[in-house]
Amino acid sequence: MRRTVKLVSLFCFLIGVPSFRVHAEEPAAGKQVEQKFDYAKNPRHSMGYLLYLPANYRASGEKFPLILFLHGSGERGNKLPLVKKHGPPKIVEEWSDLPFIIVSPQLSLDNQRFDTLALAALLDSVEQKYSVDPDRVYLTGLSMGGGGAWQLAAHQPDRFAAIVPICGYTDARDGVKLKKVAVWAIHGDFDGAVPYPETEQMVDALRTAGGDVKFTIHHGGGHDTWTSTYGMPEFYEWLLRHRRGGSAKRE
Repeated sequence: MRRTVKLVSLFCFLIGVPSFRVHAEEPAAGKQVEQKFDYAKNPRHSMGYLLYLPANYRASGEKFPLILFLHGSGERGNKLPLVKKHGPPKIVEEWSDLPFIIVSPQLSLDNQRFDTLALAALLDSVEQKYSVDPDRVYLTGLSMGGGGAWQLAAHQPDRFAAIVPICGYTDARDGVKLKKVAVWAIHGDFDGAVPYPETEQMVDALRTAGGDVKFTIHHGGGHDTWTSTYGMPEFYEWLLRHRRGGSAKRE
C-alpha cells in the first residue's frame, strides 16, 4: 500500500498534477473545514479549499450569501491552514457571527495562478451542494488573488453581486465588462510589489464605462492593505448592501 501511494505521488509530481494532503471533514454550521474539489476537465487545476458554513446554517430553507476568497502567492502549497493566514478564512476563526458561506481555495503548485474556469466550476459545485443565494455571491482576493478576482469577475460578470480586489494586477481592457458589477478597489500608493497604477488604471476604465466603483487609496501604504480591510466590519457590511443586478447606493 505504501509503495502504491508513493508511486501515485511521484506520477502527480512528474505530470504537474497536484498531490493533495486534504483531510476532508464533514461540513457543519459554525465550522471551517477542509474540502477537496476535483476538476475533471483539467486535473492540474483541482484544488483543496476551506469551507465555512455560518452558525445559523440549515441545509434547506434560508439562502445564504457566499464569499469566494482568493489568497496571495505566499499561501500556495498543499497545507490548507496556510490559507487562514489572511482574509475571511482568518477572520472567521476569530469572529463567530459572520453570516456568509466562505469558500477559500488553495493553489498547490509554487508557480500556479488561479484558473478562471476551475474557479467557476468550484463555485458551481458549492452552489449545487449548499443553500447559496445566487444573488449574493461576492468575490475578493489579495495580491495574486486580487488579480485572480479581477479576471474571474471579467470572465463571469453576471455572476457576482460585488467584488473587492485588493492590490492585484489588472487588465484595464476588462473595465467595460465589469460596468454592471459593484466594485470596491483597494491599493496602497507606495506598494512595492504590485504597482499602484495597476488598480488606478482599472478604476479609470470602470468609471469611463459608467461602472459602480469605490476606490480606497492607502496613502503611504505598502503592499499589505488587506489586513486592515478584512478586519473592518464595514467590509462585510458593504458586501451585504449589494445584490446581483441591484442598485445599491454608489459611493
